Amino acid sequence: MAYATAAALACWESGRLRSARVWALAPARSRYRIAANALAPVIALSWLVLLLPVAVSLARSATLPTLDGLRLPFAGMLLCVAHAILGFAVGCRLPRVIATPILAVADWITVAFTRAVLPYWPRHVSGQFGSIGYGEVPDLITAAVPVLLAGGIAVGLLILWLPFGWRAVRAVVAAVVAVTGVLGAYRTAADWSAAPPLTSGHVAMACSGSAPRMCVPEFAAQRLPQVQRETAEALRVLREAGATTAKPELITDSYADGRLRKPSTDTEWRMVLLGAVRSGDATYQIVVRSLHFKCKQVPARNAHAAWLWAAVKIGQEDAYRQRREQEGRDPVALELEKLVRADVEKVLAEPAAEQSRWIRRTLDTCEAKQS
Repeated sequence: MAYATAAALACWESGRLRSARVWALAPARSRYRIAANALAPVIALSWLVLLLPVAVSLARSATLPTLDGLRLPFAGMLLCVAHAILGFAVGCRLPRVIATPILAVADWITVAFTRAVLPYWPRHVSGQFGSIGYGEVPDLITAAVPVLLAGGIAVGLLILWLPFGWRAVRAVVAAVVAVTGVLGAYRTAADWSAAPPLTSGHVAMACSGSAPRMCVPEFAAQRLPQVQRETAEALRVLREAGATTAKPELITDSYADGRLRKPSTDTEWRMVLLGAVRSGDATYQIVVRSLHFKCKQVPARNAHAAWLWAAVKIGQEDAYRQRREQEGRDPVALELEKLVRADVEKVLAEPAAEQSRWIRRTLDTCEAKQS
């Protein structure tokens, strides 16, 4: 909308100057200065269209913008200037009453519909930056590519409008600059996927405790110390019971990674903890993660029995029950739950050594192969 506003109103202002025969008057001021005076309110309005929603959102959330956060808005401001120059050039040649509405619609459609086409490079060079995930920051090249394309065309038009030099030479130089910008943007973005180059992890994190040390975004860290203590105790209990050997040194929230999910290691686990910390079942989720089944295809009865047994051992039976309720309570699930509870109650009545043998046997049991 901001780009279409800039192009359409610039076309109108250019046509107004042309109909007033300003360019036929004796030159007292530079034509660039005259154009700049006419385009100043147009560019200011397009910047307002671009920046006002951002400013309102920041004000409502009482958030100060960062330099990384200003990267895309600044690129958008430059693109508004480039689209205004393009609209001004169109208004110099075509009747403004016809050209202005056509240019407004054409500019909007050209940019907006790049999201619906393949390959992906048109959306990356159009200036429609798409959605940015939590903790993600687009690379400088992501912001520079659409500026390179639109800016190259705009600079080419400015060169073509020079009041001196041979017209043929100006046309050649302008074409070279414009084509260089377009091809440079295309070649840069041609191999990009749906997501442009970006970095992640730009989030203020809060950490607590040790063995394991747990980290989540600051705004969700109110219950973190308690969750860390419960997690450390739960993992200790399960290790003593022989259910796991997991001993992570760090458990951090992968929500801050955006789309660039970093892999976990034996000593550093990355999990989506944000909602779990808030709802109180983070410890249960981590315990489930610590139970390593031998096979990928685990019998449902074995899996649920292992999870319920572990939940009871660490005092997280309510979290297990809530998890099952979230998955639905159809007749099959209810029957499975009865069998699982009967199995676990029987095991819990056994001595600790027998329970250890049972959980290891359960974790190692695979689905029988179909004949």
